[in-house]
Amino acid sequence: MENPNTNHGKNKFLVKTAVVGVVAGLIGGGASYVALDQINNANLNNNQAQTTISSNSAKTSKNSAKTSGTMTPAYNDVKGAVVSVINMKRQSNSSNNSLFDIFGDNDNDNSSKKGKLQTYSEGSGVIYMKSGNKGYIVTNNHVVSGSDKVQVMLSNGKTVNARIVGTDATTDLAVLAIDSGYVTQTAEFGDSKTLQAGQTVIAVGSPLGSEYASTVTQGIISAPARSITTSSANQQTVIQTDAAINPGNSGGALVNSAGQVIGINSMKLAQSSDGTSVEGMGFAIPSNEVVTIVNQLVKKGKITRPQLGVKVIALQGIPASYRKHLSIKSNLKSGIYIASVTKNGSAAAAGMKTGDVIVKVDGKTVTDVASLHSILYDHKVGDTVNLTVDRNGKTLNLQVKLQAN
Repeated sequence: MENPNTNHGKNKFLVKTAVVGVVAGLIGGGASYVALDQINNANLNNNQAQTTISSNSAKTSKNSAKTSGTMTPAYNDVKGAVVSVINMKRQSNSSNNSLFDIFGDNDNDNSSKKGKLQTYSEGSGVIYMKSGNKGYIVTNNHVVSGSDKVQVMLSNGKTVNARIVGTDATTDLAVLAIDSGYVTQTAEFGDSKTLQAGQTVIAVGSPLGSEYASTVTQGIISAPARSITTSSANQQTVIQTDAAINPGNSGGALVNSAGQVIGINSMKLAQSSDGTSVEGMGFAIPSNEVVTIVNQLVKKGKITRPQLGVKVIALQGIPASYRKHLSIKSNLKSGIYIASVTKNGSAAAAGMKTGDVIVKVDGKTVTDVASLHSILYDHKVGDTVNLTVDRNGKTLNLQVKLQAN
């Protein structure tokens, strides 16, 4: 979970909010910096009244550059839409909480029986839509999993209650809703299919929790479509980035130079399977996948997935040196490689085999797992889809009846 902390008292939280306010002001480069500068000038004037400052003293130039960083406009486009998400759980009361509890004199206090709500963990989220009287926030499923209550701390430091609209453990996504009156900015999703390795991005969120809300880090796209196996044994195509991502960043925004959210930060790799320490390997859920999932969660509250009955990996996620080992034809530049076929599943019944490469679904080209999911999720369980498959250089058309996940 993100940044476990079970000792958030009221006073501490007020201190945190105050610190966040100062940090946000300094990042914004506005009144906080000016006020600080004026104080320094006042102190300098006082010192000059008592001592003589030589002409060789250090000083700041009046001609300092005032231009912003290249990614500052992109940050400004999303900073008001990125929030801290607070997972609250009820803590069971111990027998020595009070004399009232010991002697049973507090039977009418239901809140005492249930336990006091306390902050269990914190993550991040992105306000992406305002509709009617609700503002919708996308975050990670693991950020809100197991919560008894969810709160959201807005970019201005105000904390409000949130309701879970729907969750999906498979993609690790969740949607929250807050009163639309609190929404001052929404983020725009970009097209994750257009991403290229080496492209500059920023990650915005709350590393280590709301105390460091609105933190922004910069990096590049290390791989636009990396296929990984999650801890729950699910295959997922993700964006790999070297932008610093830490506990608490989960659910936050990965943003391109146009100020568009092109991914939702989800995880990082801290060490390899053999224990080797790893740096600069963070992963985000591609925005195209996010849009597909959140729309279904808002509409239905859950995801019922039509599936082919196969395990797959995008060709672009397979190193060129390994393609020959898998007998993948060199002229195939993109597509979905079938790593295995579920026994007695729909794909097996349609004649699909391990090693096949799906190049089109219903006549639409598929380049990664996200694009495959996008097409499949437009269907319902029981529908039949037409797959254009490359098998050892030969083109086949297979009719597959979609099964439930």
